[in-house]
Amino acid sequence: MIDPTCPHHDGSPLYVSHPDPALGDEVTVRLRVPRAYGGVDRVVVRSNPDHEPAWVEAECDGERDGWQWWSARIVVANPRHGYRFHLVRSDATVQILNQGGLSDVDVLDAQDFALVAGNPPPPWMADTVLYQIFPDRFARSDAAADRPLPEWAIPAAWDDPLDPSHPGRSRQLYGGDLDGVVDRLDHLVDLGVNALYHTPIFPAESNHRYDAASFDHVDALLGGDEAYRRLIEAAHARGIRVIGDLTTNHSGVAHEWFRNAYGRPDAAEADFYYFHDAAHTTYETWLDAATLPKFDWNSAELRRRFIEGPDSVVARWLAEPYGIDGWRIDVANMTGRLGAEDLNAVVRQTVRRTMIEVSSDTLLLAESTNDAASDLQGDAWHGGMTYPAFTRGVWSWLAEPRRIPHRGFDGRVSDEMWFFGLPTGMPRYTAQQFVRQLRLFTSQIPWRVQRGTMSALDTHDTARFATYAAEEMIPLAVGLSMTLPGIPVVYAGDEFGLEAVDGEMSRTPLPWDRVGEPEIAARIGLYRELIGLRRAHAALSTGGLRWLHADDDAIVFIRENADEAVLVLAARTDVEIRLDMALVGAATAATSRYAAGTVELLADDGAVRLHGRGASFAVWTLPGVTAPPARAERSVATPEAFAQLGGPAV
Repeated sequence: MIDPTCPHHDGSPLYVSHPDPALGDEVTVRLRVPRAYGGVDRVVVRSNPDHEPAWVEAECDGERDGWQWWSARIVVANPRHGYRFHLVRSDATVQILNQGGLSDVDVLDAQDFALVAGNPPPPWMADTVLYQIFPDRFARSDAAADRPLPEWAIPAAWDDPLDPSHPGRSRQLYGGDLDGVVDRLDHLVDLGVNALYHTPIFPAESNHRYDAASFDHVDALLGGDEAYRRLIEAAHARGIRVIGDLTTNHSGVAHEWFRNAYGRPDAAEADFYYFHDAAHTTYETWLDAATLPKFDWNSAELRRRFIEGPDSVVARWLAEPYGIDGWRIDVANMTGRLGAEDLNAVVRQTVRRTMIEVSSDTLLLAESTNDAASDLQGDAWHGGMTYPAFTRGVWSWLAEPRRIPHRGFDGRVSDEMWFFGLPTGMPRYTAQQFVRQLRLFTSQIPWRVQRGTMSALDTHDTARFATYAAEEMIPLAVGLSMTLPGIPVVYAGDEFGLEAVDGEMSRTPLPWDRVGEPEIAARIGLYRELIGLRRAHAALSTGGLRWLHADDDAIVFIRENADEAVLVLAARTDVEIRLDMALVGAATAATSRYAAGTVELLADDGAVRLHGRGASFAVWTLPGVTAPPARAERSVATPEAFAQLGGPAV
């Protein structure tokens, strides 16, 4: 249940003086308490340095616009430094605020607010809107027709239907290439996106290329190394960053390392993989896929060649003459993990250390499709491609279950709806449940890492959202991806209104010849406008987040900084919502910035009233938040053990 009268804190600049501290730094953290909450006599900030609680008294900074502000200075003692606020109310009751919400019982350390020391994301991450492409299906240059096809490929014309079953599923080749991407970069500029993430471009024996045969050069089918260099240069010239895709969990069986190791226990690469027999002929794979042997990261030589140092694969493509701007790591959640063995932290931290040695102005994202909180603590990953918090929640609220007959990988026809691999199908959520799930899955992730996590409606591994959503729900879903914290993602083809029942069928060649059709032009225009909204208002990139309302059908939230506040309404159906103006801000000065559907904001008599007819998504800007100066001085923390004894031992 959303209670807008709760005290508030998040990791944005209104509340945290330094988002990227180093170990030993003092950071001012601030708490904001609305008058409607009632009197607060005392606030104590509890940290947990070295897993031993310590307490700092907060100072009352005064009141502004119906809010009381408190501040405290805490010392960042650990790479992930958690903290929470204990509020002593005027009636002597105590409540605790952390990312899990406001509680009248003790709370979990894992849900505390958290500062991350070191490994700051590149400054450009905050403003990033990401566009994802699947190279074989995005665009085809004239040169593609002259390239010989490998034996495994099943050639397809650009307008041929996708084959959803094996072997066509992974071998159907449409001939999209990197020069084709260059030819269409102005489409990305027109949309307003400023980062391009592509799935793998290394040689392989499939159209998806997650079964790499080498990491040392770009697939000739895509144009080779020079075509990749041309793409990066052309993208950078347009202000577009380029994010590559690297698989650290496995290679393909055609990879030179695996071919050297298979059946040769004395080979230099023999310990690169998990072999189960002395002859090195049976091996560990990714999810029983015989073509995808799993890397064994105990191998020092594998680390040296792949992830460690200036001569590694990781470094090669970040350095000149290429200079990509970051990596998305495929199957990051399983990398280095097998049974009782867990080398995941070693691998991810080594990858990031190598990236920093080449350029600190780079981004590292992890694919971790379920609960990723234990990995997304900021020690390496700046964020994740993960589905539970935003993606599955949006689908469950705004999409409609449909039974669409389709052929699966085995050729059998089914009408069962795909929903992110959940065998129980798609649940139906209210707006409140969407908010609850979003808050639950982000409650254990530091704010800085939340901002680097991708807010995708769909990807190359999923069905397309539009397949199961009514037309009027599209602005709501796209709008939420652009206005909530995180990196908005546009999967190529969504702006064309493409539909697909699963991840394989979502990899459709883009219909460039249909761009001028009214329905497609309108959908492209919708994306262009909402991307423009995101990029025009800094509060949507770096501002805080306060939830103001959630019921069965609608949500209202506000993104805030000192310069501007952005008020957002998303509703499935008719709404009549009344909010206390003191909890919203200066709504009498609200300016409408976007409206899909019939929506009206009225501000008078101390109330803000939102009226909507039908499905609606609306955005207004308000004046920013004014806070009194922080009064907290140097941090003086009292360890809990000392407090139990009455003070330090003499």
